[in-house]
Amino acid sequence: MNTLIELENVTYRYALSGATLPPALKGISLRIGAGEYVAIAGANGSGKSTLARHLNALLIPESGHVRVAGLDTGDPHHHREIRRTVGMVFQHPDDQMVATVVEEDVAFGPENLGLPPEEIQSRVRAALETVELWDARTRPPHLLSAGQMQRVALAGVLALAPRCIVFDEATAMLDPNGRQAVRALMARLHREGITIITITHFMEEALDAERVIVLSQGEVALDDTPQAIFSAVAPLHALGLDLPPAADLGNRLQRRFPALPTGLLTTSDLIAALDRLPHSTTTPATGTPAPSATAPAALIEVRDLAHTYMEGTPLAHRALDGVSLSVAAEGAHGLLGATGSGKSTLMQHLNGLLRPQAGSVHVAGFDLGDPGVDVRKVRRSVGLAFQMPELQIFEQYVGDEIAYGPRLMGLDRAALRARVREAMTMVGLDFEAYKDRLTFTLSGGEQRKVALASVLALQPRILLLDEPTAGLDPLSRHDLLSRLAGLKRSGTTLILSSHQMEDLALLAEHLTVLAKGKDALSGSTPQVFAQGASLRALGLGLPVIAKVTEGLRARGWPLPAGLVSFDPLVNALEAVIRHG
Repeated sequence: MNTLIELENVTYRYALSGATLPPALKGISLRIGAGEYVAIAGANGSGKSTLARHLNALLIPESGHVRVAGLDTGDPHHHREIRRTVGMVFQHPDDQMVATVVEEDVAFGPENLGLPPEEIQSRVRAALETVELWDARTRPPHLLSAGQMQRVALAGVLALAPRCIVFDEATAMLDPNGRQAVRALMARLHREGITIITITHFMEEALDAERVIVLSQGEVALDDTPQAIFSAVAPLHALGLDLPPAADLGNRLQRRFPALPTGLLTTSDLIAALDRLPHSTTTPATGTPAPSATAPAALIEVRDLAHTYMEGTPLAHRALDGVSLSVAAEGAHGLLGATGSGKSTLMQHLNGLLRPQAGSVHVAGFDLGDPGVDVRKVRRSVGLAFQMPELQIFEQYVGDEIAYGPRLMGLDRAALRARVREAMTMVGLDFEAYKDRLTFTLSGGEQRKVALASVLALQPRILLLDEPTAGLDPLSRHDLLSRLAGLKRSGTTLILSSHQMEDLALLAEHLTVLAKGKDALSGSTPQVFAQGASLRALGLGLPVIAKVTEGLRARGWPLPAGLVSFDPLVNALEAVIRHG
């Protein structure tokens, strides 16, 4: 295989006036062949995005060399050709949008190459047809869903006819359908001969690749096939990573059922292996889990809520259309839905960032439809951590950012310091190591932790979390989920919006599914996840335990519907296998 990209002893350190930062990359040497499919993984801050930006000369090594198709990125004369060879699709596609119409945005790159108009038109059409957005060519990009915007960004790269495409956390903010669509596009482009490099925290996505490179503290820690990388759990955990969900579940089940083979990496492999075990084969009962007993009094009550953005203009968009929601004190309630379903809009009504245009919202005794309601008191009771944490970070230093809210409450210096330390500890940030860190030097995952800590420092009664684990490495994700479970046990009420079905299965007792601004499904977590066909029709998925349960029930296993946690699954399997 011919080498397309070569890194030779690459070291890179971000410049900061008056301070010396540790290197983000330390002596990395790699070769990536033409036509390879490579996944790059690693903990937050391990150097993944820094490495990616070296591959098309967005960053230049402090020492060492990066060569793309033989061209050294250190020579500015090569940059145009290098960037034609290696295209990048970023996590936030709106960062790549430069025009007000989709087809003009896709044409931007070819136009800058000075191509003839006929060639530009041909490339734009081919690229938009590849990502299945030709019919949206005249629409403004900002009116598209996140998944559609991600595909527009990819089309803009495809129009340059690159030999390699780097996807930097390109699926992190997408719903399950959008994530699967991007994965399918990556596989298709790879089959067509394009070199694919994907940076991801989703270990199941790394299974799509031929090769996985794991970074740790700016160095290459592992470099092998997915099968070899995921064969050993301990080294992965030491590097802040985890197995793909199906592989993790398979390992845990194998300890309980020794006849189950090891090394099962996918859900389909796990279901097939379980089905080969001796078991009873009867038709499982239909239906969903019974509703729980009478619900306690509601802490949050939303009735017939409607909201239209840019109301009265040609760009008016109905984001909520008669949504109702009831949440009891303490515990956790999950919101799920495809991109653009209205989840974030609903959450912003729960702490007064948006006020009801129609319907009613009552939260912790506050009527948010009352023009005279004290929104400052509301927001001290109801904290909101946004989906993109960089939008709510504005101080220069981490400690000052987290202290901002409590300082406005009039806490003295000692109490303020204690409050900041406690909030940082709750999200897994070491106080001494991070309090004086410049916020702009943080990784995406670290920014998310700081944003959450700044909300927790207010000690809210209700905590609203919009995609709380997006952008976190697996170990940080598990750590945050554990800390949120602790908050829940201590009496904080959690409202979580997430595309991560595993997170919702772990934390939430009840779920509300939104679709096109309406509440489409609602019930206990087992009840909702028992309705796999309905969820898939809404562009959603199932947690791995629910997938395995559904798959085995389809094969005649007499398992109850709605299993979403490990111990009940094991108990149900033992009952079936024991009588096999």
